[in-house]
Amino acid sequence: MKLESNWWSRLLALDHQCLEEPVLMNITLREIDRANLHHINQCDTSFVVDSKMILSAEHGKINYTVESVSAYTKQYAPSLVDYSEYISNPHKIVFFAFVDDELAGQIRLQKYWNGYAYMDDFAVEPKYRRRGVGRALTARAMEWARERKLPGIMLETQNNNVAACKLYESCGFELRGFDFNLYKAINPSTDEIALYWYLLF
Repeated sequence: MKLESNWWSRLLALDHQCLEEPVLMNITLREIDRANLHHINQCDTSFVVDSKMILSAEHGKINYTVESVSAYTKQYAPSLVDYSEYISNPHKIVFFAFVDDELAGQIRLQKYWNGYAYMDDFAVEPKYRRRGVGRALTARAMEWARERKLPGIMLETQNNNVAACKLYESCGFELRGFDFNLYKAINPSTDEIALYWYLLF
């Protein structure tokens, strides 16, 4: 079923901890379909890295501090996925966010092999960042997972994407794993650390 509605009246009652910031715009979320398939991966994924998370672990809990670094720009490459498979599929979906009919963001979800909803391809246009779009998409992801009675949501990002990590944490996600080697096959000299965030229902 196609979804096309203003989400804010519903989202405010859905996850209060994920919607602490005031909403300053009209955000519409729509499911992927044949008519809007061309919007996939059209958001600018670049962002400025000016800090990174330094990890520590004690008594089974992962902690972090944030350390400043010399600023540089990072951009995610688009996933090599057949997105037509996400249309009208009960086990996977893409949601687009629009502001006044302008594409503002996207998020991809699928039921993962371990039963969690896996969140990926999360992008928000730079001019709409920190203005509620990311929170709307995250809250919609929560609802999609709950509708399917999944045990929670998991995702992976990196320790140099501090803004995204702060968003996930503010929405109730917990840092439950990390991997120092995941990206070393791509770049042996990288110091990026893969971070695994979980939200359990």
